[in-house]
Amino acid sequence: MSSFRLPSALVVTILAVLAIAVSCSGPRQSGKETVPVSPAAGGVDLSGMDRSIKPGDNFYAYANGGWIKKTEIPADRSSFGLDEAMSEEVTVRTRGLLEEAAKSTAAAGSIERKIGDYYAAYMDEAAIEAAGLSAIRDRLDQIAKISDRRGLAAFLGQTIRADVDPLNSTNFHTSHVFGAWVAQDFNSPERNVPYLLQGGLGLPDRDYYLDQSPRMEEIRGKYKAHIAAVLRLAGMNEKKAESIFALETKIAKTHATRTDSEDIQKANNPWRATDFKQKAPGMDWDAFFRAAGLEGQSLFMVWQPGAIVGESALAAGEPLEAWKNYLAYQTVDEWSSLLPKALVDEGFNFYGKFLSGTPQLRERWKRAVSSCNGALGDAVGQIYVKKYFPAEAKAKAEAMVADLVKAFGRRIDSLAWMSPATKAKAKEKLATLKVGVGYPDQWRDYSSLEISLGKALQNSIQAELYYYRQELAKLGQPVNRSEWWMTPQTVNAVNLPIQNALNFPAAILQPPYFDPRADAANNYGAIGAVIGHEISHSFDDQGCQFDATGRLLNWWTPADYQHFKAASARLVEQFNAYRPFPDLAVNGKQTLSENIADVAGLAVAYDAYRLSLGGKPAAMRQNLTGDQQFFISFAQSWRTKFREQLLRQLIVLDGHAPAEYRGDTVRNLDSWYDAFQVKPGEALYLAPKDRIRLW
Repeated sequence: MSSFRLPSALVVTILAVLAIAVSCSGPRQSGKETVPVSPAAGGVDLSGMDRSIKPGDNFYAYANGGWIKKTEIPADRSSFGLDEAMSEEVTVRTRGLLEEAAKSTAAAGSIERKIGDYYAAYMDEAAIEAAGLSAIRDRLDQIAKISDRRGLAAFLGQTIRADVDPLNSTNFHTSHVFGAWVAQDFNSPERNVPYLLQGGLGLPDRDYYLDQSPRMEEIRGKYKAHIAAVLRLAGMNEKKAESIFALETKIAKTHATRTDSEDIQKANNPWRATDFKQKAPGMDWDAFFRAAGLEGQSLFMVWQPGAIVGESALAAGEPLEAWKNYLAYQTVDEWSSLLPKALVDEGFNFYGKFLSGTPQLRERWKRAVSSCNGALGDAVGQIYVKKYFPAEAKAKAEAMVADLVKAFGRRIDSLAWMSPATKAKAKEKLATLKVGVGYPDQWRDYSSLEISLGKALQNSIQAELYYYRQELAKLGQPVNRSEWWMTPQTVNAVNLPIQNALNFPAAILQPPYFDPRADAANNYGAIGAVIGHEISHSFDDQGCQFDATGRLLNWWTPADYQHFKAASARLVEQFNAYRPFPDLAVNGKQTLSENIADVAGLAVAYDAYRLSLGGKPAAMRQNLTGDQQFFISFAQSWRTKFREQLLRQLIVLDGHAPAEYRGDTVRNLDSWYDAFQVKPGEALYLAPKDRIRLW
């Protein structure tokens, strides 16, 4: 897939209801000066603070104001903060591993040979220029030969894919009009079923086609020009751009909204294979499923039924030539990052520079590392953890996770508003939580994936097909609750409600988020809050709908659930009041899941921190009390700067609130008020009755 494409606007997925990126390490080059993005080992970053600001007025700025003033966003990024800095460091480390593999004499078929050849092929720009469009010529010829609706359905089924990144897959873009994913059945978690999702858009979301605001009008104009440019560079008739955009707009009109797509109950739509002809007429479903390798399946989960119905009708109602033009354009645009430089530049100029505000294309080696991680993530991960994640780090991280799970259990026990029946179910879910730390118990087998030197685009296409076949292979097999959805070299963490599982990759378990030399206050304020956040997602407005087995089932008493909903509504109001721009406010409902997890995760991390002291007072360090270190470490973990174009886009589309407001989550904890003597009249002050206490 094109590396320039923005992630899908809808972040709720079949297995991953959230993804949180929160890490960094070390000083990085930013703009004209080297700006420290993290504190020295074992302490908070004093120079990054701004003590002229009262903690009670703007805690995020108090903890990060100095860093914000000194930091420039690098030219090849649309945002920069701790997570990007840590990702950059991991990218540098991974480059070294890939370059070493590329030069090695490892045996053919070994993971070292595969990742080395993949990286070398991606870096071979001369071969890519010489190949031109030859690597996708077969697919373009297939499109040109489509002569009837059955042929169209077969092509759409043949090219259906599972997104390599499952965290951004509910709106499959490019020529994949539908997305497919295999996961536990919402209603029978002992079996795997295929899920079908909406797709087919080149822009991030339906609103980009339908919203009549001046900004969206401008984006649509630029996108039409981009379509024409891609057609021209590919030797096609650029006059077809208008009809291509018109078909995409019709597809967008069938799509579910972001809010509806995030409603798990609305996603629970089991269809029998025989239902499709009646419920979604227009598509030749026999041809589609046969080409997709799904002809033997009797049951499907349809995430957005309106889109399946609408897009199926378009398959029958729109002119065949319009579909062929659309598919040819999308095929070229999808793979533009691995085509000749003119197409690379065009893709970046629209998706990167215009849509995200990123001034400069990332260096090719960085893009090569990213592509290799997407194609051979576990293979790279095996080598990465051998060098950068020692056994003692894994053991200590697992111990921290155990402490936080225990602290969360104590919070459940102490809830005055929750009934014994609901508490018992919550404790059962907590007890069966499957936590993966560092890397998976079992690595992917890449023996069936062929990688060749000098064939960068073919390698990427083969990797995409490999992942799709891996998904199909899960059908009819026992459910694997230990399956990972992130690679070890990913700076992130994830909760998987349907598996009742968590993943904490090795790359996030590094300084400053996790440092064996650091005080408990720093570790618990940083990685402890991340771990608490992910645990809490099992009990947020999304996770609370799944029981201990991953079944979509209400396990709350009516009174308890109403209390939880009322408290959640107050949190929605709190975040609705945040306004990053005069004309644009945070959507408290859209960001509710993440906000619940932030509040609950920080609270449980604080409890675990205090428990870790064993009743002893925390030592003063850097002239700060232990509690002050804890809360500053938390706020500094959110330090991030955004280009305006990207921030505006994220406010509209993302399920996470902007970082500054996540850093101010502290205002809901009584202990923060005590630590910094926050008084009534200060901007962040909340009366005790107004502080949100969910877990």
